[in-house]
Amino acid sequence: MEDVSDPPFRLICKRYGADLVYTEFISAGGLTYGAEGSVQKLEFYPEERPVGIQIFGGDLDQVREAARIADAQEPDLVDINFGCPVKKVVCKDGGAGILRNLAKMEAITGAVVDTATRPVTVKTRLGWNDESIQIEDVARMLEATGIAALAVHARTRAQMYRGTARWEWFARIRAALHDIPFIGNGDATTPERVRAMFEETPVDAVMIGRGAIGNPWIFRDARALLETGETPDPPSWDERVSVVAEHLTLKCAWLGERKGVLEMRRMYGGYFKGHRGASQLRMRLMEHGERDPVLDLLHTWRPEDEELSVPVARAVRPAAVPARLPAKARLPVG
Repeated sequence: MEDVSDPPFRLICKRYGADLVYTEFISAGGLTYGAEGSVQKLEFYPEERPVGIQIFGGDLDQVREAARIADAQEPDLVDINFGCPVKKVVCKDGGAGILRNLAKMEAITGAVVDTATRPVTVKTRLGWNDESIQIEDVARMLEATGIAALAVHARTRAQMYRGTARWEWFARIRAALHDIPFIGNGDATTPERVRAMFEETPVDAVMIGRGAIGNPWIFRDARALLETGETPDPPSWDERVSVVAEHLTLKCAWLGERKGVLEMRRMYGGYFKGHRGASQLRMRLMEHGERDPVLDLLHTWRPEDEELSVPVARAVRPAAVPARLPAKARLPVG
C-alpha cells in the first residue's frame, strides 16, 4: 500500500469503519538516515487511532533503530513488514525476502520487540515459494519472540499477487499459535469475501488492503453484512464526489498542493470504477495540476453527462469539503 495508505486515506477508511489502520511501510534505512520522505510517513492524525507504524528492512541494526524512532512517535503498535514481494525490497532481505533466512527473521523480530515499548505485530507470507513454505514453524517462532499478533497474506512471494489466496493454510497457522490473535489477508476485496474468510477460516480478524483503494465503503459494508446479513445501498454520486474532494483536500494539506494533486491521480480509477464515462472523467481530472480546477470539475460533472469535451461551468464547492484539518501527531524524531 505504498503511496496509498497515507494519513488522508487512513482517516477516511477509519470514518467508514476500519478498526485498525497501518501506515505505509517505512524503510528502516530511510529512518536511520533521516530521509525526509521516510520521516514524513511517521505522521498520523490522532483521529486514526488505533494506528500502527509499519517498518521494513533487512539490516538488524537499522531495523532496531527504526523501531526506536517509530516507537517514539507513540503509535498504538509497531508493525514489521515481512511480506512485501517487490524485487527492490526483497533483494536486501526486506519484506518477504527475509523468508529465505528464518534465523535472521527471528533476530530482527526479537530486536524490535526488545526495543519497542508498545506491542509489536508482524505481517508475512506463506513462504518464499511452494518448496519452502514453513509458515507453521514461522508462526511458532514469531510468537515465541513476543509479538502481539500475526498477519499472514495467503500467498508465497513467488506468487506475488497472482492466482487465488490459499486460505486453506489459515487453519494450520491458527493451530500453530497459542495465545496471540491471527489476522488473515489476501483476496478480502468485497464484503462477501470478508464474510467468507470469517466463516470458512479460524481467523480472528481480516486485513483489507487493495479492496479499500478507491472504496473506503468496504469497511462499512462488510460490518453491516456480518451484523445484519445485508449490505447498505452503494454511496450516491454526491457522497462519492464529496469523499474524493475531501481526500484530495487532505492530500494537498499534507503533501502540498502540487504533490497532493499528482498523487491523488492514482486514486480516481478506484473511486469511479464502473460508472459511465469514468475513464473520460479521470482523464479530465488529470489535466489539472492545481486543486481548485479539479474540485470544480468534480462538483459540476454528472455521470449522465455524455459529452465531456463541452467546457464545464465553474461552481462553488459545497461545504462538504472540510475547511479545517485535524491536527497531525508531529512528535520529535530521534
